[in-house]
Amino acid sequence: MKKRVLITGGSGFIGSHLAEYLLEQGFSVICMDNLITGAIENIRHLYDKDFLFIHHNVTNYIFIDKELDCILHFASPASPRDYMELPIQTLKVGSLGTHKALGLAKNKSATFLLASTSEVYGDPLVSPQSEDYWGNVNPIGPRGVYDEAKRFAEAMTIAYHRIHKVDTKIARIFNTFGPRMRIDDGRAIPTFICQALRGEELTVFGDGSQTRSFCYISDMVEGLYHLMLSDYNLPINLGNPEEMTILDIANMIIKLTGSKSKIVHCPLPENDPKVRQPDISKAKKLLHWSPKVSIEEGLLKTVEYFKKKIAS
Repeated sequence: MKKRVLITGGSGFIGSHLAEYLLEQGFSVICMDNLITGAIENIRHLYDKDFLFIHHNVTNYIFIDKELDCILHFASPASPRDYMELPIQTLKVGSLGTHKALGLAKNKSATFLLASTSEVYGDPLVSPQSEDYWGNVNPIGPRGVYDEAKRFAEAMTIAYHRIHKVDTKIARIFNTFGPRMRIDDGRAIPTFICQALRGEELTVFGDGSQTRSFCYISDMVEGLYHLMLSDYNLPINLGNPEEMTILDIANMIIKLTGSKSKIVHCPLPENDPKVRQPDISKAKKLLHWSPKVSIEEGLLKTVEYFKKKIAS
């Protein structure tokens, strides 16, 4: 029989790509989303496959009348713009939503994979960040609603593994980009691409020396798939260890789009991380995974997607 997977937040950026990939691998996929930040257009092309969409808020009781082999918990606002506008919803989905999804995994004897984040490391005092680093997070800062929701979700997930023996996986996802990101996402790459394509000034926060490590979506999905099939239960970093400054990524996007846009600098947001670089030694060793797509190749594909979005 086909294995069946439930993806919460399945109409979002990463969730929709994951749904598509799992269908290609022969899985039956159920997508659950309340569409607070996701979009039906991300999954509409999957409707003629072994795919089911359920409109539901996972902070409420989850009922699925089918057997489940795996639950991938991706429900949550993920961009700073979204979780600062939706702070309570972000905290609820990280706590109540994770609790409900874990309860379902326990009931169905299903594997549970939590989409955690590099933001659990906060504004890190060490670089690169490895899984044994506990982080530097301001719990009451503007970013704390997301950081602490994910830290709590990790604690809840590990508790279900230790107490109820649920087969759990925790993916600490670093900056990921590609098609299906929203134009109004607010994160660096979609913002810079849209500004460049429209001939607008690119708005760089601070002096642009803060670093990020950008992983293309196809690489991230493959990493998540390898983790889902693994027997590793503790947190593991997934991301591209190639570190770039925000200013460098802005200049690269201007070059790739052929834009005449200029760069302007805006005040740095409170608690904005100064560095972000994953140590993926564990992923390489345990999952036999590492990113393959270069930042330039990924950006070219993403630019083409946003050209069509802006023109439509």
